[in-house]
Amino acid sequence: MEKKQSASSIAYVYIRDQILNGSFPRGTKLTEVMLAKELGISRTPIREGIRKLEEEGLIQKKRVINPTEKDLINTFEVRILLESYAARSAASFMTPAEMDELYNCIKVAREGINDEIMAANKRFHDLIVQSSRNQILIDTIERMQSIIFLFRKTVVYHNRPNLIEEHEEMYHAIKKRDPDKAEILMKDHLKADLQFSLHAW
Repeated sequence: MEKKQSASSIAYVYIRDQILNGSFPRGTKLTEVMLAKELGISRTPIREGIRKLEEEGLIQKKRVINPTEKDLINTFEVRILLESYAARSAASFMTPAEMDELYNCIKVAREGINDEIMAANKRFHDLIVQSSRNQILIDTIERMQSIIFLFRKTVVYHNRPNLIEEHEEMYHAIKKRDPDKAEILMKDHLKADLQFSLHAW
């Protein structure tokens, strides 16, 4: 049983990474036989890996997702609802140590290369989500991470203007314990991400 779980994890990570790095482009049909041969494992863990990625929204009907404009909008609407609430909560609950880490994400994003900016961007949003202290919200965002990654990549790699400045404004609102401003800034930030993604998609 343990061996099977390990093989499933290998299959899941491999397929996910190939999608996220663009090796399996949007619309690519995934075949269990081909993937099993590539990885040197049986088809059962491949099937399980694909099933998990279907749950996360990266695969639909054994094809890599090719999101429509409506899919993009729907995803961002959910993020805006959840993350703006998280930003509001963070202004009340975030600890000084978490705030220091939040600010460090901004510094890394200012000075780093694309991969570092991607990681800092993810950590910035993760810290705010975790500071909601709402486990259901945290789990919901966690299940969306693969899709969020695709859109984050668009925003970072195409250099959306004012991205880091908006993060800094949010940081200051949270540090000042201003929940109303933190919530509004997060809403505006994600709406700007959406508009940029719609044009770059």
